[in-house]
Formats: sequence, C-alpha cells, structure tokens
Amino acid sequence: MKKGEIYEAVVETSVFPDKGIVTIGDRKVAIKQALPGQKNSFSIKKVKKGKTEGRLLEVLEPSSLETKENVCKHYGICGSCIYQSIPYEEQLKIKEKQSLKLLGPVKEAYGIAADYEGVKPNPSPDGYRNKMEFTFGDEVKDGDLALGMHKRGSFYDIVTVSDCRIVHDDFKKVLVNTLEFFKERNISYYHRMRHEGYLRHLLVRRTTKTGQLMVDLVTSSQCPVDEEVLLNDYTKMLTSLDYEAELVSVLHTTNDSLADVVKNERTDLLYSRDYIEEELLGLTFKITPFSFFQTNSLGAEVLYETAREYIGSIDGANIFDLYSGTGTIAQILAPVAKHVTGVEIVEEAVEAAKENAKRNGLDNCDFIAGDVLKVLDDLEEKPDFIILDPPREGIHPKALQKIIGYGVERMVYISCKPTSLMRDLEVFLQNGYQVERICGVDLFTGTGHVETVCLLINQNAKAKHHVNVGLDVEDYYRIKERN
Repeated sequence: MKKGEIYEAVVETSVFPDKGIVTIGDRKVAIKQALPGQKNSFSIKKVKKGKTEGRLLEVLEPSSLETKENVCKHYGICGSCIYQSIPYEEQLKIKEKQSLKLLGPVKEAYGIAADYEGVKPNPSPDGYRNKMEFTFGDEVKDGDLALGMHKRGSFYDIVTVSDCRIVHDDFKKVLVNTLEFFKERNISYYHRMRHEGYLRHLLVRRTTKTGQLMVDLVTSSQCPVDEEVLLNDYTKMLTSLDYEAELVSVLHTTNDSLADVVKNERTDLLYSRDYIEEELLGLTFKITPFSFFQTNSLGAEVLYETAREYIGSIDGANIFDLYSGTGTIAQILAPVAKHVTGVEIVEEAVEAAKENAKRNGLDNCDFIAGDVLKVLDDLEEKPDFIILDPPREGIHPKALQKIIGYGVERMVYISCKPTSLMRDLEVFLQNGYQVERICGVDLFTGTGHVETVCLLINQNAKAKHHVNVGLDVEDYYRIKERN
C-alpha cells in the first residue's frame, strides 16, 4: 500500500471523533468524516507502521443509518456536522460506542469498576450554537466572495452556509446581509498565503435565554477605502435589520497576524456596548467577544448540572476551579462553598469572571489570571475539592503532577476531548485515584464531539496533604504518544 493509491471499501466502524475504519488486505485504514456503513472511494494519505490514513474522495453508497430527512443543503460540502444525515438517537449511540471504545483499554488496565452512564442528549439539537466564527474567502479559486465555513477537506475554499441548521435564523440574517454588503462594495477577503486583503472573519454571538446579539467584524488593517465610512455604513446596515433577538453589540477587531485564527490585536466599539449577557442555572454572565463561554447554553446547563450532581456535598469546602473560563462552574458552586479560587490563562475571561461574580452577589470567589502550571506554585490556600475543565489538549504533565500532589479526596474532570481525558486518567489512576462515575453530554449535535464528565476518588490519601506523584513527565509523554 502506497500513498496516493485509490481504493473503495465499506466503513466497518468509527472512532472518535469522526474517522471511519475500513480494512484493505491486512491493514486498517482510518478515513476522516466517513460514516459507519458507507461505501466510499478514498486515497491513501499516510502510511506508517501500525497506522494508515485515507482521504475521503466520494461517498459511493450512503449508510443504512442515514435516514434523516430535510438535512442542511450544505451537508456533504461544508466540513462540519458529518452526522447530520443520521437521526439524533443514532448519533447518541455512535458517540456512546466511541466513548466506550476509548475507555475500554484504560478500564481493563486499571480495573475501573464504574460503568459508563451513556451520553445525555442535547436539549435543543437544532439551532443550538450561541457562537459562530465565519470565514471570508471564495468557494473556488478566484470565485465570488464567500462567507461561512471551510469546505470539507479544504484549507482554502469557503462555503456560504446560509442554510446552516445548528444556528438560529439571526445568525443567517447577519451572514447573508454582511456578505451582500461587502460584495456590493467589491471589498476583498484576506488571502492567507499572500497576506493581502481586508475581510478575515465574522464572529457572531447570540444568547439563548436573554435574546441578545453581538456581531464582531474581524479584518486586517489593509482597508482599500475609507475605513471609518465603510464601518459606519456597515453598522447602519446591521442595525436596520429585523432580528428576533436584540442587537446590543457591534464591534470591529483588527488582526494582522499571519495565523488563520480570530485574534484580537485591537477591538473598537461600533454600536452600543462590547458585551452580551446570558443566564445559566439562575446566574447571569457577561460575555465579551473573546471570552470562553460554552457554545451551547441549554446544553451547558445539562453539563453543569451533571458536574454538580457528581460533586456532591461541598458545604464549607475550599474549591479550586482550574481552567475556569468566565467562572461559570465556580459561581454555580460558590453559594455552598467556603471559598472558590478560579485560575484561567485568558485575562479577558478572568475580568469577565470577576464582574460576573459581583453581578451575582458572590463575594467568596477569587479569579486569578495565569497559567495553572505557574499559578499553583503561588497559592497558599489548599483545596478540599478540585474542578478541572482544561482545553482540548488536556492538562500539562507538570501541572498534572501538582494537581495530584494536593491529595484531595475527590475531583471532577470535565473534558471536551475524550482522548485527552483518557491519557490524563492513566496518570490519575497510577497515583491512587479511581473513576467513581463517568458519562457523556452531547453539546455538539451533528458533529463527532462530546463532552465527558468524570468523578475521581482518591483511594490512597483521605487526609488533605501532599502526596508523592508516581509518574514523571517522560512517562506521561510515553502515554500521550501511545494514544
């Protein structure tokens, strides 16, 4: 088998998050965005010892699972929502099966007694996202201006997702009218290879409970016309539209970085205010353009209610909320805790967390801006309980050592990437912790992603003191490479 060779095969099973597995001869080939039961044409992308990857070329026959009608017209073209053609109950079964497959080897190796409790469903499978980052570009080389999501399998081509099903109609209205506005004025997008052009991204946030809308236009500094006039006209256009929500924020962010990401180098207020507010579990949260907030408000309530159930009694406890974002979990726990300390590396999120706590009348929360790895060295307070909600790559190995070193009796780990969780779990399990409860929560219907909530119980250290950590950094990276 060689790179570039083309094959046809039926997908036998799938693995997290979106890879279908086929067998060619004595090799297993993983094909990104291929569904179980599909017959696909694919080319060999990568051949390594024990690992072969393919690139999907064409779906020759749909899977018997693909029975959902009235799918988005962009399905199969846009690179998102690969499970959209599968009925929702079947999507949950696929995610549960993938999670069990990841947990299996760890469970067997360390004798985990807890059973996986399944995947809790999304309360609103359609139109659930409260944030989108759309990209400007063209659908084909030198084609008309497009605004939306990347085409499946392409780094450059953009699909204008005017029929997107995972967002509210207000998102689509902003997208379509923004695209038309700049098309009429012949304003070009930013070419990622040539580093020329103006339009980069369109960030839209819309709250579910309070019905507030934010629009942030992200551009380079290379405006071909009078920028002040252009942005003034753009703001007038946006404020003239009829939304179901209330438009409360229009912003302009300048980003001249070479990376193809939404980066805040300078943000100017164009209309009203620079934040929106959302309600979760009876608390109010201020959300700024770049602060972290769960992208599914109703699903987040299920996630945090699950975490709170797993946490159990924390009356009078000192709690560390590590990777705390805008302090959502910290503030949910604060009313029954003695004190909550949140640590978050994004300064904007920390400032929002402090303001949110003040708005909610909570005076027993402190939020610290900094890297968990470094901040833990400066904290004199010792926790009775720890909440972990790290980024997708999981916890830095040295930070993991420090966290285990506190020897707390219980921890709850919330993970947005099960593979990272399983890697980190091995470290916890090798150091006296055991999985007491674990389940999934579906926040991202139509996609392969799933949140996981895990309750860890310390089997060795009941007292609140430091313990020796039995896994060094080199061991950690060996586990990481294996996974």
